Amino acid sequence: MSFPSSARIVIVGGGIVGCSTAYHLAKLGVTDVLLLEQGQLTSGTTWHAAGLVGQMRPNRNMTQMSKYGIELYATLEAETGLATGWKQCGSVNVARTPERMKVLKKQLAMARSFGVECHEISPAEAGERFPVMRTDDLQGALWLPGDGKANPADLCMSLAKGARQRGVKIAEGIEVTGVLQEQGRVAGVRTAQGDVRCEFVVNCAGQWARQFGALGGVNVPLYSAEHFYIVTGKIEGVQPTLPVMRDPDGFIYYKEEVGGLVMGGFEPKAKPWKMDPIPSTFQFQLLGEDWDQFEVLMTHAMHRTPCLETAEIKLLLNGPESFTPDGNFILGEAPELRHYFVCAGFNSSGIANSGGAGRLMAEWIVGGEPSTDLWDVDIRRFGSFTGNRKALAERTAETLGLHYAMRWPRQELETVRPLRTSPLYDLLAAKGAEFGSKNGWERANYFRPAGALRPEYTLESPDWLPWMIEEQKATREAVALYDQTSFSKLLLQGRDALGLLQRLCANEMDVPVGKMVYTPMLNERGGIESDLTVMRQGADRFLIVTGSAQATRDADWIGRHIEPEENAVLTDVSAMFCVLSVMGPKARQLLARLCPEDLSPESLRFSWTKEIDLGFARVRAARMSYVGGPGFELYVPVEMARHVYLELMAAGQDLGLRDAGYYALDALRIEQGRRAWGAELGPDETPWEAGLAFSVKLDKPHAFIGQAALRAARGQPLRKKLVTLVATHPEACIWGGETILLDGEPVGEISSAGYSPLAGGFVGLGYVRGENANRAHDGTPGHIELWGERVGHPPSSALSAVLVRSTIERPYWWMEQGGGALYAATSRGSRPPGGGGQSRSRVPRRPDPATQPTQTINCGTAH
Repeated sequence: MSFPSSARIVIVGGGIVGCSTAYHLAKLGVTDVLLLEQGQLTSGTTWHAAGLVGQMRPNRNMTQMSKYGIELYATLEAETGLATGWKQCGSVNVARTPERMKVLKKQLAMARSFGVECHEISPAEAGERFPVMRTDDLQGALWLPGDGKANPADLCMSLAKGARQRGVKIAEGIEVTGVLQEQGRVAGVRTAQGDVRCEFVVNCAGQWARQFGALGGVNVPLYSAEHFYIVTGKIEGVQPTLPVMRDPDGFIYYKEEVGGLVMGGFEPKAKPWKMDPIPSTFQFQLLGEDWDQFEVLMTHAMHRTPCLETAEIKLLLNGPESFTPDGNFILGEAPELRHYFVCAGFNSSGIANSGGAGRLMAEWIVGGEPSTDLWDVDIRRFGSFTGNRKALAERTAETLGLHYAMRWPRQELETVRPLRTSPLYDLLAAKGAEFGSKNGWERANYFRPAGALRPEYTLESPDWLPWMIEEQKATREAVALYDQTSFSKLLLQGRDALGLLQRLCANEMDVPVGKMVYTPMLNERGGIESDLTVMRQGADRFLIVTGSAQATRDADWIGRHIEPEENAVLTDVSAMFCVLSVMGPKARQLLARLCPEDLSPESLRFSWTKEIDLGFARVRAARMSYVGGPGFELYVPVEMARHVYLELMAAGQDLGLRDAGYYALDALRIEQGRRAWGAELGPDETPWEAGLAFSVKLDKPHAFIGQAALRAARGQPLRKKLVTLVATHPEACIWGGETILLDGEPVGEISSAGYSPLAGGFVGLGYVRGENANRAHDGTPGHIELWGERVGHPPSSALSAVLVRSTIERPYWWMEQGGGALYAATSRGSRPPGGGGQSRSRVPRRPDPATQPTQTINCGTAH
């Protein structure tokens, strides 16, 4: 093959991810594709991967992706004629502790809901399937018969052949040394053999993806760690049909290989490979043995499989693999450069997930947007600051070990903190704030009383719950102050700013100066790309407020829709303003002590803003409340935030003012049925399904993205419907992710959950899916499944019933009235321990009651 000078798409990297992407592009009919590999196919990481292939992922879409990969691997050999080594041997996951067994039972319920065959088995049954395993200390296990293993190198070569057969060109020994750009778009790549002009570049460079991304100005935050497994000689009792076995409490996994075992794992504190840059000549190479680093895994393995004490150890393999700051892989179009896609950072699960990821990447490139909700793995979840190499190295030492470590509800990562802080950080820390991290921002989750220690993580009712409840009560009965500085804030200016917003937003954006509008931005499918609040500050000036995690994503979505001839400039001003939310029935009384302006509802109406004097500062006050009830958000210049905070705290002591954190805020937003982007809202949910019809002006004079899809879906049966479930029994501690059942069958999952003193228990939001979305009406019996047990059998049982309400079109306008009485009158849901909280679905106007089909469904629960 002569080296081509052009191709429509250039894929950089010839491991399994790159070959899968090429294969799936060709299957979609896109064959003008050139794959460039600096060495030989598989020579980076693929060749030494362990080859475990499992189906279960943390959410529905990622699980479907993995399931597709297994279906592909099972048929690929017949298609290409090349062996893949695929063997559906099943997998056994064991639990040593009661807590781990609870987690496995939750995974069992999720698997059934996701359509994955999964069975709970006893320790003895686990031992029958994996006879070289010790079982006397086990609590139980899961059996997934559809899981398996493959030969990574053979699988990669089979994908490459399938791509070639359809017309893809593959060139080995070609190092890409630069990315050509024109007008903010990819124009080609540079190699020693000459430039190649192209429309698209796909970065599938594996552990080289970060340094290759830098050549095009693209941030790909991943870092390599030394990663280990041993290969043994033949062991009596190890048969070719032996399933994959995982013992996460021991951090280890096993698979059969040539009558022996491959045993590896994810040690709690990993060893970053501090080689920067990684040489392009590092091909088919390994790192030196490190038995000290491997010792913790070997110790657990000899306990679980005593046969290793005498087995021949043929090899301790140390092959570096790349890991990301949050343990999820990286897909999508880079926000820095149009038509530059990334598919990398698979965190040692590339073999299992490359089949599905390659298809998703091909669909995204060809279709112009992802075919499903990929937020968990979207490259736009990372800000530019995440490319810091010291931070990546330290975080990698932590995230590798989290693969098998016990993951507790609301567990926070510990490394690379604190990084982004509000001016109030030290003041709040001194007052007992326990912080969480969102997009690098330190945010107070709750406040410990003086002398109290930080509680341990738990699956049961947490020790911080009473402290959070006091913050909730202050919000409803007196006044509470929330530091919400982490909100993302984007300033849109220019003569075409309004026209741009009208095109992007489903709500009417041509409102008077000073007005706030809550609106979704939709994709062509009618799914919610973001929900945000827009303040009109002038004829051609709008402040866009969105979730803490969404700054890069939303800026990219808005920016990519600015046409070249339009005069509109978008600027991220998140770090310029703090947001202090003063919430509760005494909020106006508190502000009146510091502000000469009239802040009565007649002077400053709900969802309106105005600039006011407060102490010595000048701030913008917005009558708006994410938690429901009366309150104000204060947008304060960052250099004045400390002064404003101290003035408020001094003036409010006799009013019962107290600091409050995000756990209380999140619980209260669920109590009011407020949706959160990333939990209840996303690219796969439409406003009709999420109960947000009030935020859509379908017949506004300006066409908007997604309008046609919404019109087509209006009046049609729903694919899913958002509901609220309230568990009143104190033992039913819901964290999020629990399975919802109707008539005993799984119909969805809890997306957010938390505690509500009003309901006397935990409350969850979640979608009922499929035909059940249209037959679930008031009084429909239902349950949730909590740690494998159904909550709420008959009402007379020890576990109380759960009330399920349709979370559709609630008239939020009345929340401005009632104060403390409102708290006693509303029982709509809440959330402490799990889910959501990334954005705010706040309603700035009274909806038309004629369009509000509120329903109440009486349901049970599952414990």
